[in-house]
Amino acid sequence: MTMDSSAMPVRGAAMTAGSAAVPPVITGFDHHRVPVADGVRLHTAVGGSGTPVVLLHGFPQTHLMWRHVAADLAADHTLICPDLRGYGASDKPAESDGTVYAKRTMAADIVALARELGHERFALAGHDRGALVAFRAALDHPGTVTHLACLDVLPTLDMWEVMHGVSAAVGFHLYLMAQPPGLPERMISAAPDAFFGHFLDIWTRDREAVPPEVRAAYLAACRAAVPSIVADYRASAGVDIEHDRADRAAGSTLRMPVSVLQQDWGAALGFDAAALWGAWAPDLRHTTVTCGHFMAEEAPDDIAKALRALLAR
Repeated sequence: MTMDSSAMPVRGAAMTAGSAAVPPVITGFDHHRVPVADGVRLHTAVGGSGTPVVLLHGFPQTHLMWRHVAADLAADHTLICPDLRGYGASDKPAESDGTVYAKRTMAADIVALARELGHERFALAGHDRGALVAFRAALDHPGTVTHLACLDVLPTLDMWEVMHGVSAAVGFHLYLMAQPPGLPERMISAAPDAFFGHFLDIWTRDREAVPPEVRAAYLAACRAAVPSIVADYRASAGVDIEHDRADRAAGSTLRMPVSVLQQDWGAALGFDAAALWGAWAPDLRHTTVTCGHFMAEEAPDDIAKALRALLAR
């Protein structure tokens, strides 16, 4: 295993807003850059001891979104919290074709990451974009992912099928970033903090759940990653749908215990989220959480409890 921990925050550095030289980190975790593919290393926070659990962040965040949940679970599990390829401090390969940011590619990154850290099998939880990567990893690597949790998202194919009419306005960014390379990158790069900050504002019920230093870290990370973030979303309007559709046609399902945690937004948007997930996951527990979209930050105790229940199944 070859990991580069140089130029990374020291172990145990506190989350403070006082110094630009000490950015927010998950307190008590070690930080590494782990090779997962040719020319791609993932910035990864690792802490705790015990059976491995990998936590994948969503948009517009980094691995920091798991800071509370990871600290809780680290009491009896090894927690692995990477920045996805194209996000945070991980490498951001150019979008040379439609597969560079396919969820299949990003899922393979996570399997390679765990192996580099010495784990052939692991539990996997993802939020938002990270949940789509986790979903694909569980379908493509069923012998590797022991348990799966997906937070506040629908599988890609289902998402595109249920969005329609004025209710689809909530997902305007999906349509913007689905456009061919050029225009979306230029538009977002013109005002990145306004664009990414918009979602941090409207998707959060408890503004104090994302403190100023963490918000600043998220915005700085997104500001430096516009092309790769757009490429991630563009893949979900193309190759990711193809992969989901092929699995649906083949009757593929998730073979491990699955927990899905979502806001109470299914009825408001006109679809049954639990039923959509149930078609993919025979062993499903679907739970509604009373909070905003960023549930690992707004309701960390509830999320940690749900993940512990999943791991006990």
